[in-house]
Amino acid sequence: MEAPRFETHKIQSPVRLPLSKAARLVLAVICALSMGVPALAETPAIGAKAPGFTLSTPTGKAVRMSRVQRGHDLVLVVLRGFPGYQCPYCVRQVHDFIDHASEFKARNTRILLVYPGPPGDLDQHAKDFLAKQTKLPSNVVLVTDPDYAVTNLYGLRWDAPHETAYPSTFILNRKGIIVFEKISHAHGDRLSAQDALEHLPAR
Repeated sequence: MEAPRFETHKIQSPVRLPLSKAARLVLAVICALSMGVPALAETPAIGAKAPGFTLSTPTGKAVRMSRVQRGHDLVLVVLRGFPGYQCPYCVRQVHDFIDHASEFKARNTRILLVYPGPPGDLDQHAKDFLAKQTKLPSNVVLVTDPDYAVTNLYGLRWDAPHETAYPSTFILNRKGIIVFEKISHAHGDRLSAQDALEHLPAR
């Protein structure tokens, strides 16, 4: 009796096609999300809608960006906050905006200051920061960002020793569209209140 014959086939290796840059980015995001790691956002550009958020004041009052802005232009200032000390450039910048608060109010503009830093005692550090300032005017609000949620949302995390966020200023029109922005990769390169006034939307 003749033994049965079995046909053998050579298994070919799958063809690996090169991935486009976009495909690699999508895969990276999927992998990051599947591992529980948040994907880093990009800094919103001029002409884009500013991402909304809710943070709290140092006394624990929840503040929603859209409620602060409602019917007003908005100057959003992301400070260095507390990188282990009170940043003297932040102190100077905030004092500058407070000194010009009445001019912003006359232009129907509000100012929202974001104070980031490590979660531990950040509210107390923010209170200490405000203690060096005069009382905040009615159109100026300061909130803390203890877990860098907004810092990351705006792609501004300065991930280096003794750093928190790239100091940045965004000017939004009444519809929440960014009409001007200044992002600094140095400590002292800040937008002044006078420059911000000059970049407010014309009425």
